[in-house]
Amino acid sequence: MTRRLFRAATAVLAAGALAFLAVAAGASGWDDGIDPTPPGSNWARIKDLVDFEGVRGNDLVGYGLVVGLNGTGDGLRNSPFTEEALQNLLERLGVNVSGEQFRPRNVAAVLVTATLPPFARAGSRIDVTVSTIGDARSLLGGTLVMTPLNAADGEIYAVAQGSVISGGVSAEGEASRVTQGVPTAGRVPGGARIEREVDFAFDTMRSVRLAVREPDFTTAARVEAAIRRVYGGGAARMLDSGTVEVQIAAMRGMSPAEALSRIENLPVAPSQKARVVVDHRSGTVVLGSDVRISRIAVSQGGLTLRVTETPLVSQPSPFTYRGQAETVVVPRTEAEIQQNEGVQLAVVEEAVTLADLVAGLNALGVSPRDLIDILKTIKTAGALHAEFVVQ
Repeated sequence: MTRRLFRAATAVLAAGALAFLAVAAGASGWDDGIDPTPPGSNWARIKDLVDFEGVRGNDLVGYGLVVGLNGTGDGLRNSPFTEEALQNLLERLGVNVSGEQFRPRNVAAVLVTATLPPFARAGSRIDVTVSTIGDARSLLGGTLVMTPLNAADGEIYAVAQGSVISGGVSAEGEASRVTQGVPTAGRVPGGARIEREVDFAFDTMRSVRLAVREPDFTTAARVEAAIRRVYGGGAARMLDSGTVEVQIAAMRGMSPAEALSRIENLPVAPSQKARVVVDHRSGTVVLGSDVRISRIAVSQGGLTLRVTETPLVSQPSPFTYRGQAETVVVPRTEAEIQQNEGVQLAVVEEAVTLADLVAGLNALGVSPRDLIDILKTIKTAGALHAEFVVQ
């Protein structure tokens, strides 16, 4: 009997605790009415929408030499910096070349670039990119000699060395030359070893800011709502359209790394601006799914002007007196103006979806380049409700 009473009392206390938590959650704003993944929307993980404060890479750069080229290196007469760097390298190796005349064609001066990933530890390896700065024709088959890589603070964080993998090839003869790809640049996979770590005490942070890559108030609010819905109202706070602050202390005793590992996989539906992007050079037109257009009438047509020159040569008669014979070029020009046939005036109904808008514009039978001009004119008329971006 006592056990039954104890179990009943425990159940009543548990129900009361759950009811209290529900009331507290409603009072604290855990459920703010914002659905992070509205029905019918395409959702993405938070890690694909934001950047975490402090979790970033650092750019590295260095100056080095690539040796072992098959006669495709720098011409030392045109690249004196290559000769100077080669002399310094040989002198450090105990070879005295002062005053010597040497013109090797198997050496190229290069710039070495890399990115030091976040939380990289000493001894780890990273990829490097090698690019020529002289008149070398190809890095195919070359080897990068030990090159220190410096960061913006001037300190050396990695050292690169290894065989260069070039992404192109070049061949030439006496009267012809063919090049495929870019033979003057290449990569060294795992070619740099990290020698210095970036001091960053991530585990001591009490709050972390999430930077939304495409700043938008709706997206930031949905990120905040997704975090609050799982970890409570004090776990996240939207600061502006591009920043959401996460309080690590409210994450149930988790460490910053553990908390972010949970947060970054929460689903959120990003909100995008209605945008039309056109590229005049390639004739590319990209329309966002939220583009809307009012009911309008569009006239599409044009004139084709054709001018043809067919000059005639008038020769003198065979019995013309000497000195009076003269060859005359008689110009003959044909000009033609042609009106393009097709739909001259069409009504594009008010579009509720992107498919409706595209179908209405395709009804005019226009080409992509004509479509760019039509969209630009519709935007000027105020009937295109979207941001118009021209590249």
